[in-house]
Amino acid sequence: MPPPRIAIPLPTSTDPDYNRRAWPQYAEAITRSGGTPVEVPLNVPPAATAKLIATCHGVLLPGSPADVNPQKYGQQPIEQCNPADPARENVDELLLQDAHNLRKPILAICFGTQMLNVWRGGTLLQHLTPMPVNHAAGRAVAVAHTAVLAPNSLLAAIAASAAIDPRTPPEPRTSNLEPRLSINSSHHQAIGIPGDGLRITARSPEDLVIEAIESAPLEPRTSNPEPGFLIGVQWHPERTYSTDPASRALFTRFVAAAAAWQPLAPTTP
Repeated sequence: MPPPRIAIPLPTSTDPDYNRRAWPQYAEAITRSGGTPVEVPLNVPPAATAKLIATCHGVLLPGSPADVNPQKYGQQPIEQCNPADPARENVDELLLQDAHNLRKPILAICFGTQMLNVWRGGTLLQHLTPMPVNHAAGRAVAVAHTAVLAPNSLLAAIAASAAIDPRTPPEPRTSNLEPRLSINSSHHQAIGIPGDGLRITARSPEDLVIEAIESAPLEPRTSNPEPGFLIGVQWHPERTYSTDPASRALFTRFVAAAAAWQPLAPTTP
């Protein structure tokens, strides 16, 4: 079977230098995990974008220097809010709609996570006031803080699987401790209220800022298909792919889910 094709939009329509620096990192992580990265441009007609993403098996929403338009979650922008990028938002919405309709795997990162949450009807905190954690630390800080993971989450299971990597012996843990990850951080906004069908699966322990979301379990008697791979993280695992087993495990599980994805069979009346 050919490698799964992963749609990755260009991060921004306004800063080519940022795209040249950032997009290849996501693409390399996907390639090294066994997938084929597919660049989704931001300046073509929606029909052309839809045709391209129809050929893909999964969606990766990357970071961006922009902020999601606050009017999309019922707020007016405050002074600290960065300008929106309508072209990026439009493409993300096409990708999210396609993935939602066809149950394609989604991995969202930083801005991508915020976009996912808003698209699902959630809200954002437009600016994190000074806190014990420097969430805007930036790419120069390899480890900004830790994130506490929900023990019964897919994210926690992926992080635990990274402990089998022979290059990184696991640290001893007692059974009553919640799993934690050491993460980088490059954001000044965060999730406020999670969107429909999403649950919180990681927080910064010092200030309780939400650091990850994923699909919420379905109700026991629902007739809908089980939710597929859907994880959004506020940090940048693509930057630590070479050095962090948990980052590699996250991308590997995502690409594996994309490889296993099959189009939904048509329903019969």
